[in-house]
Amino acid sequence: MNLGQLAQLRTPAGSAALAAATEVAGGDPLAAAAALRSTGLPADLAAAALTQAELRRRAVGKFGPAAADMFFTRPGLEQATRQVVARRRAERLRTSGVRALADLGCGLGADALAAARTGIRVYGVEADPLTAAIAAANAEATGLAERFTVDQGDATTFDLSRVDGVFCDPARRASGRRVFDPNAYSPPWDFVLSLTERAPRTVVKVAPGLDHALIPPGAEAEWVSVNGDLVEAALWCGEFATVARRATVLREGSPTDGSAAARETVHELASSRVTEAPVGPVRRYVYDPDPAVVRAHLVAELAGELDATLADPTIAYLYADTPTPTPFARCLEITDVLPFSLKRLRALLRERRVGRVEIRKRGSALEPEKLRRDLRLTGDQPASLVLTRVDGAPMVLICRPTTG
Repeated sequence: MNLGQLAQLRTPAGSAALAAATEVAGGDPLAAAAALRSTGLPADLAAAALTQAELRRRAVGKFGPAAADMFFTRPGLEQATRQVVARRRAERLRTSGVRALADLGCGLGADALAAARTGIRVYGVEADPLTAAIAAANAEATGLAERFTVDQGDATTFDLSRVDGVFCDPARRASGRRVFDPNAYSPPWDFVLSLTERAPRTVVKVAPGLDHALIPPGAEAEWVSVNGDLVEAALWCGEFATVARRATVLREGSPTDGSAAARETVHELASSRVTEAPVGPVRRYVYDPDPAVVRAHLVAELAGELDATLADPTIAYLYADTPTPTPFARCLEITDVLPFSLKRLRALLRERRVGRVEIRKRGSALEPEKLRRDLRLTGDQPASLVLTRVDGAPMVLICRPTTG
């Protein structure tokens, strides 16, 4: 999409085209395009409307029902913060006393819209002209244009004296490819670091794989997962910082369960100390910590809560004698512990009529899908396999879910 197409889609004719596209989107794209053109729509408008209809359909998972009236680009949607994460961050900003927020690199406006919904006045800055125009259109579409305005320009020149809080989400893609070097971010990493010194309350969204060595001194580093998927990390700097490391685990239910919106729960594990989990033998139960806990280096803290130990100091599986309910890990009961041998494992699973396996791994070079094929299972019973190392040796744990 370009600026001209965006403007066209925002006219009454464009709105009608979007409504028609919504009716045919999700099926065969060629048939959908032909159906729209048969109504007399110009080919370029039909194509733009179909693209938006498809993006809106995909965006529901991130933005909920509001996606039906918003505008997107494919890269922008991929990089946009999930609504559940943006809403929680906005609530923390509001609770911390932020009333005017600069969103430097606002993208399509996911975080800015969430902040504006809490009553915060948001000043968005976006370098890309089309993305800036879409963010402004989304502010209007969601009824938040009075609290969220967008300037197209250079985020590094924004006057920070206008706000009492700063949010920065530096672009981590260039020419459509993901950028892993922070110095290649836009705005660049040195500017991001300068924000933490110039603004007393700054939060920076970063990739969850960020090297811990890059965390600014005194900042709170938070890793966030949603339904078990690690989705982002954030650096809460200055007055925002309350601990050194935090793992936030969000569980979001489906809005199709009869409620008007998805239900969600929030669980947090945090620490400012650096500790190590004790090491011991494999025990009856194994815990697979949430990826946010692992990336936040909080496995030792979780071990303390569960009275658990590591079987290998380099592998983040925890072992305990009793199962303890926790939102921070998946617990499985171990039935067998075997040195890894494909032949022996295949024979044992066939003996137990196992035909469906869930495969988890840490510290193993084996590819789960290849192993699944190599096992050639035909039974009707389920099992969970945990591929790991114990004292440096490759092992497989045969498990079943805990009950109760």
